[in-house]
Amino acid sequence: MIDGVKVIPLKKISDERGTIMHMLKNTDPHFEQFGEVYFSTAYPGVIKGWHEHTKQVQFYAVLRGMIKLVMCDNRPKSPTYKELMEVCVGDDNYQLVRIPAGVINGYKNIGTDTVIVANCSTLPHEPDEMLRYDPHGDKVPYEWKRIDK
Repeated sequence: MIDGVKVIPLKKISDERGTIMHMLKNTDPHFEQFGEVYFSTAYPGVIKGWHEHTKQVQFYAVLRGMIKLVMCDNRPKSPTYKELMEVCVGDDNYQLVRIPAGVINGYKNIGTDTVIVANCSTLPHEPDEMLRYDPHGDKVPYEWKRIDK
């Protein structure tokens, strides 16, 4: 587990009308600050990343589909510096993932349909605050292939 990353189980409340999917409330013990909420989609097999925020903390939840979220600690003073962490999040594993500033992250749609990812970040988007890296480059020692066991 990367220092500062939290994986929090979330609730889905379903009935004959549909489903309510809780994500984050300001009364939750892990709530920090509200900056903005946005939604991102990715088609099957698509990789989004790598990116690293220098100031904001991100809270990811997957509303539809499944992703493999991969994180790499890029904070030199962290006890988990350079460690990798992956978690599958989505329909089959509805969770909230807290990603601290300085942790490089990216995700791959591992399902067969378009995925919808929600991000509630602690700060509004600032283009100069985010660093981008090639998802197939050498910044993060990770290969985006499927793991067959």
